Amino acid sequence: MARYDLLVKGGVLVLPYHGEIRADLAVSDGRIVAIGQDLAGAEEILDATGKVVLPGAVDAHFHIGIYRDLGLDAFEETRSSLVGGATSVLSYFRTGQHYLDRTGPYKTIFPEVLEAVEGRAWTDYGFHLAPMTVEQIEEIPQLVTDHGITSYKYYMFYKGFDLAANSRDARGFTMGDEYDLGHLFLIMEKLAEVQRMRPDERISLSLHCEQSELMRVFIDRVQRGGAPQNLRAYHEARPPLTEEVAIAEAAAIAAHTGVNINLLHLSSAQALDAACRTVARRETTLHHLCLDCDDLDARGGLGGKVNPPIRTREHNEALWAGVADGRVDWVASDHACCLEEHKGDALWPARPGFGGTALLYPVLFSEGHLRRGLSLTRIAEVASANPAKAYNLWGRKGSLAVGFDADLTVVDPGLTRTVTADLLLSGQDHCPFEGVEVTGWPVGTVVGGRVAFRDGEVVGEPGGAYLR
Repeated sequence: MARYDLLVKGGVLVLPYHGEIRADLAVSDGRIVAIGQDLAGAEEILDATGKVVLPGAVDAHFHIGIYRDLGLDAFEETRSSLVGGATSVLSYFRTGQHYLDRTGPYKTIFPEVLEAVEGRAWTDYGFHLAPMTVEQIEEIPQLVTDHGITSYKYYMFYKGFDLAANSRDARGFTMGDEYDLGHLFLIMEKLAEVQRMRPDERISLSLHCEQSELMRVFIDRVQRGGAPQNLRAYHEARPPLTEEVAIAEAAAIAAHTGVNINLLHLSSAQALDAACRTVARRETTLHHLCLDCDDLDARGGLGGKVNPPIRTREHNEALWAGVADGRVDWVASDHACCLEEHKGDALWPARPGFGGTALLYPVLFSEGHLRRGLSLTRIAEVASANPAKAYNLWGRKGSLAVGFDADLTVVDPGLTRTVTADLLLSGQDHCPFEGVEVTGWPVGTVVGGRVAFRDGEVVGEPGGAYLR
């Protein structure tokens, strides 16, 4: 009888906060059970000779079903996650326009979300929820208890202004109550109350920080200015100042209430500087690290429209410096499958967002490790360990330590590929990274001890589990 279910043989294991070791890794019953030299006796062998073994990425900013059917999106987009070495995704969900296009209590709606996704995800998956109504704020204690939802979200740029409808009243979009700083205060107050009752967990609020009243002024100027209405214009219509001011607003209320906050998808040098003046966990994304609005405009199209906008090389490098020195806690994809037909050829109606989960480790390895000299240990921390700690998954996710879930990816450090939409195994028919040459791709991804992706293809059927 085999001693282990799976052996990962001959690779360099990357252990967050510790370093690298060349060793074998053994898996039984979905957990890592041994690390050592010359381990033997397994039902299945994954040869990692000459390769790097990283803990499966925890893609902590994801959007399952924002523009498409929840079940279809769960299947196709978590499949794409395997390509990039992500083994857990944490998806945002809210009521209002998009997703299920309705409102109501989460006690009714969230079980429908879970039912739609169950059995269709290739990775493990969890959710952050956004309280859009006062009623939903009051549901938070029960959502924590019943479903293990410990992180929530507030979108500061919905506050008082529906940008899609060019209206001063956002309630048509949120399908909720007055969505203002008073609403934010009530969310923070409730989360702080729950935190006091649950001291062994981190209860937190994630914030999309763009200041809507300032955005209105800048959008009006850009639309009247006569310049091409392209991605450069979108960057100028939602400039870094809007992030900086929104962060300050949120931080002041957070300090008063004592709530834990996460500042999402920081896109600019100013946003990072402002974030570092707060007591907050800080996130950036692959696209804000790597893409430039002028480069994308030269290629044409609106595939790179996203909130906050793609900015310039100056901001890319400021954010990379933050990843290197620890001011950025984790890197995520903000994956949101959005088809080319939903982008169109007019800037303002084009839907924001695009997929990127399949590039999580490849871009960090290629641009972070090979080009900028970040250690593999640091890359494992920002892709896996740090988001696991922020969202109460540490001990299960985020490391290759004995006792953790057997979630890992084997990266070929010399494998160079040119990004195409087809390569990413997503339902999306375009990619803003199209044509970029990237070195360092996963050739095997393991979820819960099961090889789910090998040599460019998924293996078996979806087996991801819900994460409390």
